[in-house]
Amino acid sequence: MRLDKFICKSTELCKDAATQCIHAGKVSVNGEVVTNESVQVHENNTVLLNGDRLKARDFRYLLLHKPINTVCSNIDEAYPSLFNYLQVERVSELHIAGRLDADTTGLVLITDDGRWSFDITRPCNGCRKVYRVGLSKALSHEQAEAVAERFLEGIKLQGETQLTLPAMLEVIAPNEVRLTITEGKFHQVKRMFAAVQNRVAWLHREQIGDVCLDVESEQWRYLTQKEVASFHKYPN
Repeated sequence: MRLDKFICKSTELCKDAATQCIHAGKVSVNGEVVTNESVQVHENNTVLLNGDRLKARDFRYLLLHKPINTVCSNIDEAYPSLFNYLQVERVSELHIAGRLDADTTGLVLITDDGRWSFDITRPCNGCRKVYRVGLSKALSHEQAEAVAERFLEGIKLQGETQLTLPAMLEVIAPNEVRLTITEGKFHQVKRMFAAVQNRVAWLHREQIGDVCLDVESEQWRYLTQKEVASFHKYPN
C-alpha cells in the first residue's frame, strides 16, 4: 500500500497531514528516511513516524443489503449514499467491491483492502455474481432454453467487440430468472437481456462468490474470517 495510506491506517492523521509529515522527513522505512508519499510499503516493513513504529489497523470487510434508489458512492449524489447505513468509524476509508446501479438492490461488499476487492472484481479470476432478474416479457420454455444457450456461449453486447464470458440462466418463473456471471461490464445484465429483445424490470444481487445475502434491506454485518478467506481461492 502507499506510504501515505499506511500512515492514515496507522494513525488518526488525514491524508494531507500524513503527506506533510512525509515531506518534512519525519517518516522512515526500514531505517531510511522517505519523502515520497507514493512509495509502496508492506506489513513487514518497519515504518517509523517521529521515531515511533507504526502498525496499520486491520482491514475491514462488510456486507450490506443495498436498498433501491441509493448510490454506491462515498457521498450523496442524485440519490443518497448507501454508506449512510453504516455505523462505523472512518467511513471515508471504505470502498465497494463491485458497484450496483441506483435502481438495483442486494448484496454489496465493502472494504478498505484494495487488493482483496481488486481480486474479486477482475473478470479473469472467475468470481461469480448471482442475480435475480425480473423481466418485462415472460419467457416460454422454448425461449428460455434459447436464451440460456446464447448466454452460455457468450453474447455480443452493443458497443462491445468481444463476447461476454459464459453465463448461466435458471428460470424461476416466466418473468423471473436467476443469472450467474463472472464479469461486471457496464450495465451488463440489462444489456444482455436487451440483446435478446427483453428488458430488465428489476434487478437484485443475491450472491458474490460463496457469500450469500442474509440480512434485511438497509442492514449490514461484518464478514466472517471464513467468508473473507473464501475469495483467496481466486488466482492472482
